[in-house]
Amino acid sequence: MPRPDGRADDELRPITFERDYTEMAAGSVLVTFGKTRVLCTASIDESVPRWMKNSGKGWVTAEYSMLPGASPERIDREAAKGKQSGRTVEIQRLIGRALRASCDMKLLGERQVIVDCDVLQADGGTRTASICGGYLALHDALTRLVQNKAIKQHPLHSYVSAISVGVCGGVPVLDLPYVEDSTAEVDMNVVVLGHPGEEPKFVEVQGTAEGAAFSRSELDSLLGLATKGLAEIIDLQALLVADPPSPRVLGR
Repeated sequence: MPRPDGRADDELRPITFERDYTEMAAGSVLVTFGKTRVLCTASIDESVPRWMKNSGKGWVTAEYSMLPGASPERIDREAAKGKQSGRTVEIQRLIGRALRASCDMKLLGERQVIVDCDVLQADGGTRTASICGGYLALHDALTRLVQNKAIKQHPLHSYVSAISVGVCGGVPVLDLPYVEDSTAEVDMNVVVLGHPGEEPKFVEVQGTAEGAAFSRSELDSLLGLATKGLAEIIDLQALLVADPPSPRVLGR
């Protein structure tokens, strides 16, 4: 069966990263995966959470939200309800874990970077797009710390990429839009650290049998698809960061 958008089973949706999409944050990226669009901004706080005081280490954390008009039916603002949903908390914790895995906290020093991921339009894969775009926003923010001589060495040691895979109609497929994600028998998100041309290392694998249990061979097929797509994303990230962001005095 052909996929709804005509892609091959192992083909990513069109991906773009627009750096410095906004001017006030230390780093910002508008990331697009097909029709999914997420604005990722990285802000630097010259202090750390209280429990990290005098540790000599920094911290990277993330916040995630879906704007009211991100889907066909309006999404209520969680701030208006007075609490975040369990889904939101789970996703922002995943983003934070993924980004921290790439960062040397000692090199960062006692400062915190908050990466905000706001979904402008949701068509599946918002958490994985947030990780990919969030990494680039974080990279640019930390690059500007180096440019401003606030830190001596860049704290990021690896690229971070994430992608969804799943089983739809009995077939393993890569990078699911909503129409596939909503009916998939198996849904999985994969996050890795890596460098171009090298075997990636897994940070997290979230796999769930939504409609039917899956076999070891199907799991291997899904991880193979994910690894292929993630390598392509890392290559794209590396191409982008080879061109450093323009210098900027932070905090103005």
